[in-house]
Amino acid sequence: MPTPLLETRHSRPADHARCRVMLREGSKSFHAAAQLLPDRLRQAATVVYAFCRLADDGVDHAVDGRGALERLHERLDRAYAGDPLDQPVDRALADTVVQHSIPKVTFEWLFDGFAWDTQGRDYETLSDVRAYGVRVAGTVGVMMAVLMGVRDRAALARACDLGIAMQLTNIARDVGEDANAGRLYLPRTWFAEAGLDVDAWLARPTMGPGLASVVERLLAEADRLYARAEPGIDALPKDCRSSIYAARYIYADIGRVIRDQGCDSISSRAVVTGRRKLALIARAGWAARRPQPGSDALCLPEAEPFIDAVVATPPTPESQQVIDDNLGWVLTLFDRQARHERLRQQRR
Repeated sequence: MPTPLLETRHSRPADHARCRVMLREGSKSFHAAAQLLPDRLRQAATVVYAFCRLADDGVDHAVDGRGALERLHERLDRAYAGDPLDQPVDRALADTVVQHSIPKVTFEWLFDGFAWDTQGRDYETLSDVRAYGVRVAGTVGVMMAVLMGVRDRAALARACDLGIAMQLTNIARDVGEDANAGRLYLPRTWFAEAGLDVDAWLARPTMGPGLASVVERLLAEADRLYARAEPGIDALPKDCRSSIYAARYIYADIGRVIRDQGCDSISSRAVVTGRRKLALIARAGWAARRPQPGSDALCLPEAEPFIDAVVATPPTPESQQVIDDNLGWVLTLFDRQARHERLRQQRR
């Protein structure tokens, strides 16, 4: 018997096909990891990625960033109100947020991170950078955990850690690209400690020992958060763990490539080869079966208000019905298997 289909009030197959194209073309690393998700969640994860990517690109390429953000909030409001914009990703999102009870606050914090980009915010300290990471990546980690049916505070805190770690890796990889666009996400105080003048460096981004030391410090913080996140992966459903481990290993391996290149993110861009990804995916399968120590509920201070807001949001009645329906289907299957076993024993 196939897995029960979730009700789709707004979306159609072509809408989800469009989301899959956006995932495949937008992120090779996330696409590789998503293939390991169980069928029941792969579509929803693809929709979430597609909307987040659409939102990010819409603000990043907009002439009027504030106007683009206002339009994003309107699209989000309509999706949550059950009146989505007549666009493929919007229709798919309207069904997904109800089916999986994704708290609206996750998207609102994500959009807050986009607003920081449009404001051209400076990041003086590591805490500032982590606060940005909570918004643009920790939110996505928490969305994924919620999709998997996890709403425990400790597990959500670790999912947020993982998202932030990935964002720090992205920042370390994109130093040159960001600098050429007039952006800097590395802590400015670290530049001073490395003997670099931030404004002079931004005017002429060059590679050197000072910058390499700053990039290495950020990668070390990312590694700390990757390790801190691992116990939370063990709190996920068993059939989801290998996918998240794969994402964790593939992104962390970008850091390895950066280090192998002398932490030079100016003249080259770190890439994990397809062959290496396959090896990391195999490692993820082994890690998913390895027991992890427990995790406490402590959040990074920059993430605590966000995690509190997510935990305080109860599941929607519709998503609870989906859970109940799937549980009922599983129990019926087990009952049927038990009856078949009894009949087989009687025939012997």
